[in-house]
Amino acid sequence: MKKAYVFPGQGSQFPGMGKDLYESNPIAKDLFEKANHILGFNITQTMFSGTEEELKQTRITQPAIFLHSVIMAKTIGDAFQPNMVAGHSLGEFSALVANQTLRFEDALKLVYQRALAMQKACELNPGTMAAILNLDDQKVESICAEITALGHTVVAANYNCPGQLVISGSIEGINIACEQLKAAGAKRALVLPVGGAFHSPLMEPARLELEKAIHETHFNAPICPVYQNATAQAVSNPSEIKNNLIMQLTAPVKWTQSIQNMVHDGAVSFVEVGPGKVLQGLIKKISLTSEAVSA
Repeated sequence: MKKAYVFPGQGSQFPGMGKDLYESNPIAKDLFEKANHILGFNITQTMFSGTEEELKQTRITQPAIFLHSVIMAKTIGDAFQPNMVAGHSLGEFSALVANQTLRFEDALKLVYQRALAMQKACELNPGTMAAILNLDDQKVESICAEITALGHTVVAANYNCPGQLVISGSIEGINIACEQLKAAGAKRALVLPVGGAFHSPLMEPARLELEKAIHETHFNAPICPVYQNATAQAVSNPSEIKNNLIMQLTAPVKWTQSIQNMVHDGAVSFVEVGPGKVLQGLIKKISLTSEAVSA
């Protein structure tokens, strides 16, 4: 029986996140303090005592979720024996620490650079995202392509589970798409409270910025495969992992396809490591036979 560990992305944060780990585990406390030093500011103070609004800032959210996930995995100790890993968007960086492709310190620096680069891209190219419920993926893709052809960028961004596809693009493009997708039969087309068009061509400035940082970072041979967002395939080659990680910023998150492939390759049990339980819910909708639990 193969065990898969999965790691959440942006949106899973909550006030007080990680405080229990810090106070109860010396390994966790040491890693949180190391993170404060690496980042050059006291992120733990915001995580443990900050407001929801403070935690929503991309420069805080991304490293905070990464830290919560990775430090939780570190505290599992010898019992942490993944056969395969995956992470949703930002969570892919946590997964790459979990399978020892990246050192904790290097991954944290990349996550922070990613957050700052994405924030800048959002300011350069304003955009948003919307969740489309209960409409065939191909229908969503087709309508998005038609709107993009008219000059308003809209693309499929997150294949979360059957019947839930998030689209991303310009504000006008998303508004047009929501109207057309509802007319085409979507149960809901809900604009999300996000600060930009993540996983779309509007993130190209961030991709270019992160590309240099990723190429300058050493990637080890992993102890188990990572199923990456951009391809949904099992990857163990460090160069290939790098290229897929660079692609990830402008490519869709193929979460549904990743979980299906993990199940096909023998995953029976999925353990979500990090804040929240979002991934467990998605996995149960993707694979009715798989067990999905919190760490």
